[in-house]
Amino acid sequence: MTSYRSFRQIKKTSSLRGLMFVGVGSAFCLASLAPAFRAAGSVGNAKISTLLPKAQAFMGRAARFAMRRGPGIAVGTSVSAFTGPMRAAAFGWTRPIKKLEEEQCVKGSPSPIPEAPSQDSKHFLLGTPMYGPFPDNMEMVSLGMGCFWCSENLFMRMPGVYSTHVGYAQGVTENPSYEQVCSGRTNHNEVVRIVYDPSKIRFEDILKIFWERHDPTTPNQQGNDRGTQYRSGIYYYTEAQKNTANKMLESYQKVLYDKGFGKITTEIEEAQPFFYAEDYHQQYDAKPGSRQYCGLSPLGTSFPLEAI
Repeated sequence: MTSYRSFRQIKKTSSLRGLMFVGVGSAFCLASLAPAFRAAGSVGNAKISTLLPKAQAFMGRAARFAMRRGPGIAVGTSVSAFTGPMRAAAFGWTRPIKKLEEEQCVKGSPSPIPEAPSQDSKHFLLGTPMYGPFPDNMEMVSLGMGCFWCSENLFMRMPGVYSTHVGYAQGVTENPSYEQVCSGRTNHNEVVRIVYDPSKIRFEDILKIFWERHDPTTPNQQGNDRGTQYRSGIYYYTEAQKNTANKMLESYQKVLYDKGFGKITTEIEEAQPFFYAEDYHQQYDAKPGSRQYCGLSPLGTSFPLEAI
């Protein structure tokens, strides 16, 4: 069987060979679906309903990879999404869905990744600095709630928000790349870091959006995006933030239990070093030509601010 290493060589060959590989990978995926579609005739809609999330995962995650990282990765994602982990493992495209021991994580670099925003970068939407030091009256919080394209889009237009940027946090590998984080071997989370003016927007209002706009009950998963980089997390910079986050978690848990949902798995931790993601990820949804992908999976419940 062709190895994963040889598949990766496609990135170094002609575009025609790359397109041929995509065709072969797509044919494999479609062929693997045929038995399920045939079975659908006898089992009704149940089988189809199990296929739809896999199709959505392929369309979302493969497109995110393919847009910047070539056909080899796109087809790898499609194999995993369509055929399940057993067949995907045969092709070499697997990743752990729990955090690794520190010694198992990939080694990083003391220098920022070359694709990170430059030090003088400005926020695409707000025109404010992407790097500190920020004004003294500002506060920060980092939030993990699934795809950071989607989460940044929720907060960067809120009045009182000074700047936002996406990156990798709460992991082991220093200055990781997107590919390394997506491999599941850095322990990082995809996060949006929000710089805000507490005199213009309350921390509670930021967390209200956080709770309401994703599913905090699915560990290492948000919708069809699976992996440790999609875990739910609040990463605080002050003790006041920590206390507020814990109090709001308790309040929202009561709401979810009352509505029949499960236990919240959101981790609340002190913010660890933040590593900027590649420039093309920053303010992605605000840029012309963005794909408008949204992998968040809100539960449709409101947070009762009066409860706190």
